[in-house]
Amino acid sequence: MTEMVDIGSKEVVLRTARARGEISLKKSTIEAVKKGEIKKGDVLGTSQTVAILAVKNTPNLLPLCHNIPIDSVDVFFDIVDETISCECEVKAHYKTGVEMESLAGVTAALLNIWDMVKYLEKDEGGQYPNIVIKNIWVVSKKKG
Repeated sequence: MTEMVDIGSKEVVLRTARARGEISLKKSTIEAVKKGEIKKGDVLGTSQTVAILAVKNTPNLLPLCHNIPIDSVDVFFDIVDETISCECEVKAHYKTGVEMESLAGVTAALLNIWDMVKYLEKDEGGQYPNIVIKNIWVVSKKKG
């Protein structure tokens, strides 16, 4: 039987979680992202919005997650060599943690990057041999 965890008796406190992940791309794709030459638009700006939407919609994706009143979402990107890393920090005053929300934000941002640049990454067979989403994890989780 599947059921949500009962958090009714837990105390409302500040909860913070930060998740991180990476996407590897071809060097030429990274350069196009940096120069703002992607056909679909601003890759990092759009991916930031996608991350925020994913955080807010986590219970719609993961039905056993509670609806949490989110206080803030901060999304950060860093480009090093052929990798774009994303960090998503979520804060909420609530009875349960926000690590799933931060993970959802990072994952959605990385998927959006893939979607926006895939036309540059596709090989002659229609495959994506260079794109790898990896190292998605919770960097930190704080309570109180």
